[in-house]
Amino acid sequence: MGRQWAFGRSKETALVAFATKMKPRIGVLTSGGDCPGLNAVLRGVVLAAEKLGWEVVGFRDGFEGLLRPEDHVILDSKTTNGIMAQGGTIIGTTNRGHFVAKVGAGERTIVPAKIIEHARSLLNDLRVKTLIIIGGDGSMVTAQQLQEAGINCIGVPKTIDNDLEATAMTFGFDSAVATVMDALDRLHTTAISHKRVMVVEVMGRHAGWIALHGGIAGGADIILIPEIPFNHDRIAVVIKARDAAGNLGSLVVVAEGARPRDGQQVMRETKDGEFRLGGIGEIVAREIAQRTGKETRCCVLGHLQRGGAPTTLDRILGTRFGVKAVQLANEGHFGSMVSYQNYQVRHVPIAEAVNRLRLVPPNGEMVQTARDVEISFGD
Repeated sequence: MGRQWAFGRSKETALVAFATKMKPRIGVLTSGGDCPGLNAVLRGVVLAAEKLGWEVVGFRDGFEGLLRPEDHVILDSKTTNGIMAQGGTIIGTTNRGHFVAKVGAGERTIVPAKIIEHARSLLNDLRVKTLIIIGGDGSMVTAQQLQEAGINCIGVPKTIDNDLEATAMTFGFDSAVATVMDALDRLHTTAISHKRVMVVEVMGRHAGWIALHGGIAGGADIILIPEIPFNHDRIAVVIKARDAAGNLGSLVVVAEGARPRDGQQVMRETKDGEFRLGGIGEIVAREIAQRTGKETRCCVLGHLQRGGAPTTLDRILGTRFGVKAVQLANEGHFGSMVSYQNYQVRHVPIAEAVNRLRLVPPNGEMVQTARDVEISFGD
């Protein structure tokens, strides 16, 4: 007769009994660029999961945390207490590494099978049955590849540009718009005082939602977005007309992906040899100065739009997204992405959500509203 363990049970029986007492686990990671509201999502995931009796494993530094056993942490109501008001993400993020499945608009790579298998092995070792992935379009491409490889995934859309067609709004966008509005409020007074033109470059690679919303809210006079190619001469005409009407200070908001008619988007080379959008603000400022003779300054908001505490809307939306992700996991809707439509948080297949950008309609209601309050788009 084999060795007996505590209370007369065999080793196998004891292990089974122990396993049945272990809480089910789900994993969560944040990938891509950071933005306000990420911690609200994490908190929503944790609290909703604990209500179901689940444990949440957070993986540090995005997908890269799936490759290193030491890069995980148990998230609970204590570790997430008070984080909703914080910007960024408490588990870190990255848009580099072994899992990069999207390298540019329309450019995609495949995550190597050995990398996926490594991740699968770690998830199995940690008893993680479902992985909640919070990220943008590129992260959703990776999520889809993991799902196709048999790893249960739930996507939570995160893009500060608010340009995913599968969801009407993403968290972080409202906070970015608030930052742009605040900057314009501040620059308005200095523009008037010095009779200057202030050019503000904001984020927006392919879609001009931040520039459009921020420009309207901040009282911009000219808004330049990727969807409406502009003309430098037309901008100069608008500035001169404002001067003639006694409006001696002007505000110009330009999305980083905006381009002149018959021109190209402006790229700059980084130390790593990569090319990134940026620099259109300085060009627009220089062209305005040359064509109007007015003193013109450029202010690039850059990562200021990504930092700081989230707005009320982003805190609520992030919380709703996190809770919905857990609900989808509980209901077995794997391969789905959380989606906000018609004021309701729903879900769509990840496969239908990726590579579908929501651009600003050049003749849409928002653009027409801006034109009706005398905002020019340089066209």
